[in-house]
Formats: sequence, C-alpha cells, structure tokens
Amino acid sequence: MLRSGAGRAFALVLVLTGAAGLLPSWVITLDEFALLRDPDFTPGCSLNPVVACGSVMKSAQATVFGFPNPMLGLVAYAAVVCTGVSLLAGARFPRWYWLGLNAGALLGAGFCGWLQFQSLYRIGALCLWCCLAWAATIVMFWCVTSFTVRSGFLPAPGRLRTFLAEFAWAPPVLHIGVVGMMVLTRWWSFWTG
Repeated sequence: MLRSGAGRAFALVLVLTGAAGLLPSWVITLDEFALLRDPDFTPGCSLNPVVACGSVMKSAQATVFGFPNPMLGLVAYAAVVCTGVSLLAGARFPRWYWLGLNAGALLGAGFCGWLQFQSLYRIGALCLWCCLAWAATIVMFWCVTSFTVRSGFLPAPGRLRTFLAEFAWAPPVLHIGVVGMMVLTRWWSFWTG
C-alpha cells in the first residue's frame, strides 16, 4: 500500500491552520455557553453594527446541525493539528487518508463558503473569530489539495500538477482576496463613512 509523509513546511501549515481554526472554535464555544447562561451576554468581539459576533451567534445559521457550529471545529481542526504533528514526527499515511483529509477540507471550505454568504447577505454581520476560522480553512483546503495533486493521490492533468508545484500559494491568496473584497464591498459605506 502506497504511503506518504510530507515535508516539514506542509506539516507546519497543517499545525498552524488547525490551531488557527481551533482557537476561534474554542472561544466561540465558550461564548455560546455564556450566552446560554445569560441571554443578554455580549461577546467581546461585538465591536460595532457590522462586527457583531452576538448577532451571528444568535442566528439560526449558527446551529445549522442542531448544535453550535464551533463544536464541529473543535473536532475537525484538532484532527488537522494531530495530522500535522504526526507528520512532523515522521508519520506516513496511506492514499485513503490523504483523500479523506482532502474531502474533509473540501467539506469545511464549502461549509465556510455557505457561512460567509449567510453572514454577509442574510445575517448582515461579521464575527472576527469566524473570519479567522474561514481564513484557516481556506488555506488548509488549498494546501491539502495542492499536496494531494502533487503527490499523485488526486488525479490531475500534468499542467495543473506543475502549476501547483510552482504556485501553490496562488489559489489560497486569490480565494481569501475574493472573500476580502466581498466583505469590503458589502459594507463599503460603513467602512468609508
């Protein structure tokens, strides 16, 4: 069975993006508990009408599966950190593991995309902690996808493999740039007023 480890840089990206997603998941979960105890609780990251974590946390979208969304992050991001630490220790994983990690990262990026749309155009507020989790998930998804393509675990044309070998940084930068522009244009009058 084909197994593959990964370079130190990739392993560190997994540890850092996993930790960057785990931190907001933990903080938002604690804030959710505080909100359950006191419905008038205002999270510390509620700064103004746009950056209003409380508005996001009280929305129906915040519990889309019947429990607070950050609880998914506590499990998923912890698994990513464990994968990164295992790689740093010299672990080698089979193809199915890498494809599973890539599928999980894709589902996470898709869910974050849905939450971004909901936050910008339905709820009308941003949560800074959520934005950190979004950025971490975007970077994680593109880095894992780039790795699985370059390693041959995910079939792709040779040109795509070459592009990702040379410009692996481009897709996450472009993706985060698009999300940033959406945030900027959604509240342009607020940011410039």
